Amino acid sequence: MSEAKKTTNHKEIKDWAEKQGAVPAIIKGTENDGSGEGLLRMHFPDQSSNNSEFEKISWEEFFKEFDKNNLALLHEPDGKFSKLVSRD
Repeated sequence: MSEAKKTTNHKEIKDWAEKQGAVPAIIKGTENDGSGEGLLRMHFPDQSSNNSEFEKISWEEFFKEFDKNNLALLHEPDGKFSKLVSRD
């Protein structure tokens, strides 16, 4: 297991996600008043039995909310562990 890395770099996040088979998503039912915003996640559809709980979104939508909410991605560069955390 490699050491976790924290990043806000959009290209690095997208490249990591694509390499690991993850897609940008929100958890269904967490949208705010029809605004389309919801709790962001990196979702691994090929490894999940609960795909119906997630809604895939575009990278543009993901990064808009990612930056708006001052988030960073904590992840293993060579593994599947990931978590969205505060940039602070």
